[in-house]
Amino acid sequence: MGPFNKAWRVRALRGSVLGWVWAAALALLAAIALSACDSDDGAGGHPGPLYAPDSAGPYAVGRTTFEVVDPARQDRRFLVDVWYPVDPEDAQGNFTVYEILFWGLPSELALDGPPVSHAGRFPLVVFSHGSGGIRFQSIFFTELLASHGFVVAAPDHTGNTLLDDSGGELTVQKMTDRPLDVSLVITRMLAKSDDPGDPFYQTLDPGRIGVAGHSFGGFTSLAMAAGFGADPPAEIAAELPEGFEPVPPDSRVKAIVPIAPVSSFFGDSELASIAVPTLILGGTEDSITPVEPESRRAFELIPGDVFRVDIVGAVHFSFTNSCDLIQILVDWGIPEGLVAFLLGPGFLEPCGPGVIDVKEAQRLTNLYGISHFRRFLTGDRRYDRFLSASYAKENEPDVVFFARGD
Repeated sequence: MGPFNKAWRVRALRGSVLGWVWAAALALLAAIALSACDSDDGAGGHPGPLYAPDSAGPYAVGRTTFEVVDPARQDRRFLVDVWYPVDPEDAQGNFTVYEILFWGLPSELALDGPPVSHAGRFPLVVFSHGSGGIRFQSIFFTELLASHGFVVAAPDHTGNTLLDDSGGELTVQKMTDRPLDVSLVITRMLAKSDDPGDPFYQTLDPGRIGVAGHSFGGFTSLAMAAGFGADPPAEIAAELPEGFEPVPPDSRVKAIVPIAPVSSFFGDSELASIAVPTLILGGTEDSITPVEPESRRAFELIPGDVFRVDIVGAVHFSFTNSCDLIQILVDWGIPEGLVAFLLGPGFLEPCGPGVIDVKEAQRLTNLYGISHFRRFLTGDRRYDRFLSASYAKENEPDVVFFARGD
């Protein structure tokens, strides 16, 4: 069956799904700022306070869902969740609920469908879930990112989600579909921003687009900047069908954040072709996509502005809301042993002893992921302070930080 039967590839994200974010209460959204925040003009022309990237930003958050149909790929269909900034005065209504099968988890931050803020044109970030995951698997990140002034869109990758991928094998078809899905989401979101009849009319800046993703979604975010299949390693090349057409990089993407990524599906030259600022997040205890070699190899090959953050004690599912789902299942009377049997034992890893507290792993993911996008999509150089070895050494003992620039 080729190289895709290795255990860490077969289950890159089996069962990672929803949960509620641990961010501050909605009433504090406009008030939480860095204790030593800048109140001057700020580098890069960004006046006002510098909101701490690991806490809620100045906006309330809304969520909506729509379906995409791709006629170019036999009417391929998938759902897309969108989280977006909301002006505090419009923050009314019910908190959204993430529903899957018989269960639903209410958000503690995102509201169901309030008006989109028209305070300006916001950057767009597309989030790609892991293999066997779901579009709202990492809401601790997607919701908080929206509170900092980003529109965040996350598609379900049909055929590779929790609900429709019983085999879990990472095939070339899935590797091809994923970046094409993300590119189509970008196209559809920009079309919404151009449509006078759409709630997102004139809310997106087409020059400020980023992509993030976890596990196989980390592969997807790398593929958005590197393309896929033009010069793959030998084991991947052997799996390519006759007449295979490589997927080109998407030039609209200006920054990426691969989280616990699979990088070994790319050839050296493909990773070396990445020309956008890149932040690679990983966990030192991740046995599915280990930082050695998956994070290390990408960091060493990608040129330009590239950062690598290894979170000490984090495991593969530390970058998801899996523990929140487990708690809901336990509250429903389902034993943890049965949860482990149904979803895989790795699903429970971030919730037990011997690893970094999952909320701390999520806080660090937000700290670095949001700082990266604020710095490289909005041009706010005040976030450089967080993207430095000195900051990590002085403030974040659970982080091993690497950086390289032009």
